[in-house]
Order: sequence, then C-alpha cells, then structure tokens
Amino acid sequence: MPAVVMEAVTKTYRGRRGRPPQKALDDLDLLVESGGVHGFLGPNGSGKTTSIRVLLGLVSADSGTARIFDRPVPEALPEVVGGVGALVETPLFFPTFSGRRNLQLLAEVAGVPRSRVEECLETVDLRERAGDRFKGYSLGMKQRLGIAAALLKRPRLLILDEPSNGLDPAGIRDVRELIRRLGRDGHTTVLLSSHLLAEIQQVADSVTILTRGRRVASGPVSEVLAGRATNDVVIRVPDRESAAAVLATAGVAFSPFDDARGPALALHGVPAPGEITRLLAAHGHYLEELTPVHADLETAFLAITGEPV
Repeated sequence: MPAVVMEAVTKTYRGRRGRPPQKALDDLDLLVESGGVHGFLGPNGSGKTTSIRVLLGLVSADSGTARIFDRPVPEALPEVVGGVGALVETPLFFPTFSGRRNLQLLAEVAGVPRSRVEECLETVDLRERAGDRFKGYSLGMKQRLGIAAALLKRPRLLILDEPSNGLDPAGIRDVRELIRRLGRDGHTTVLLSSHLLAEIQQVADSVTILTRGRRVASGPVSEVLAGRATNDVVIRVPDRESAAAVLATAGVAFSPFDDARGPALALHGVPAPGEITRLLAAHGHYLEELTPVHADLETAFLAITGEPV
C-alpha cells in the first residue's frame, strides 16, 4: 500500500493585523509509494511544511483527506504514529547531556530497548562522538542525532523537513549519504522535503514538485525529467579558441566550459549535433568529444513552474 496519500487537501491561514487570508495548500494531491526516497520539492513558502504538519496532525486541513499506510489522519494517527518518525524542526535535546544520554532518555519514554540507541548511533555515524555533550556538536551532527531519534522506533515512514538547512557542504554531504542508506534499507520509506534541487536529484527515487500549495508534477525522477531535452551539447577540440571563432562566425551560441577533464565548449540550442561536427571538420577542427547535456531537476522545475526554486 502507499505510504502517504493526500487528496484535494486545502489549508488557509487567517491573515494577521488586517492582512488577507493566505492559502498554504490549494487542492493538493500527494502520493508516496512505499519504499525508497520520495523528494518533496518546492521553493520556500510553497506549502511543503504545512503538508507535513497536516500528515502529523499538527494542523488541521480545511478540506480534503490524508492517509498514512491506508489509515486516515488525524483520526487514526494513534494507530500509525508508532511506525512514523519525523524531523520537522531543529532538534531539541538537553545541551549538557551527551548524544547517547539524550537518545537513552527518549528510548525510555518510547519503551525502546537501550540496544536500539547504539544501533541508531551507528546508523547516523555518531558512535565515536556519542559520549560528547550535545552543545559541542556541529549543526550537522545535531541534525544526524535528530534523525537518530526519529529512527528509534524503526519507523516504516521517515519524514524529514529540510534536513540540510543551514549546513555547510560537509554536513550536507553527510546527511545526503545517510538518506541514501536509509532509502536502500528496504524497510523505511523516506519523505524528504527540500528546496535544494541537487539534494533531491542525488537521493530521490521519485519526486513531487509543489508550487503555491499545488502539485504541478509527480512521478519517478526519470519520468519527470523525460522529454525535457536541453538541446545543449559539450564539445572538446584540440584548439578551443579557433573552434570558438568558427562557431561564432556561424552564429552558434556557446560558452566556455571547464571541468576536471579540461577546457571545453558548451553549445546551446543545438537541434542537430551532426551539423556541428561537419561545420568544425570543414575548418580543420576534429572533435575529441560531443556529449549531450541532459536535463536536470532545475531545468524541469523552471519549465514546469516558470519560477526559480
């Protein structure tokens, strides 16, 4: 059965100090199949956090239905909450207690054996720092401890709301690797909310794109990207400057492109790459490489919504 289903969910917040009401969710549909990582993508203010709050019973929808593992929420939330872990806000722990002690206290409240604490610390790669005080943790370590807390009950559904917010590149990489592992374990479905396109594309199996409280695209990442060709190619030639001059004379749009393999040219809006090969060969430039540039989630998001994420 699907892990999450939301149908025609609407939520409007009353305006403050004379401001008009704000519709956070507008007839939203969401389907998260069981297994793997489902990316919940949209710019800040698109309704992602409100959707999660509706699922967790933290706010009430004005209309529509929501179900977790085929049970209606919030009505049946007591039946399914034991199989749901969530990290929605910045995790709060006792600052002077160690990471291990904080988890042990949570495990006692949840009726989880202490052995599970060590398993979760191992899962989030905090075993070696588990004896350190929480207040001495980096922001990335605090996030990983929060995820460990959400994993204590071996949830079938793990909901993570912007877990990489505020992290440095190393912290983002650590959290990303952790989410990848959780999505492959075969037991947990991860619903990952984020406004970071690269984060979603690198870890998600499927994605829902949200804007202004409405779903505008959904499905496997490969399907969402399918058919969104960029008509861009990257070429490498022995003499980049001379080849660029030939392309400029022919009216081909291009820009310099450099990566770990060295200098190249990115050609834009090329419907027939074979014509580029013939053009350059006619002027004595023979290609070492011609590679199509595949569409990414950023390209898809802009095409679908017309707005930057």
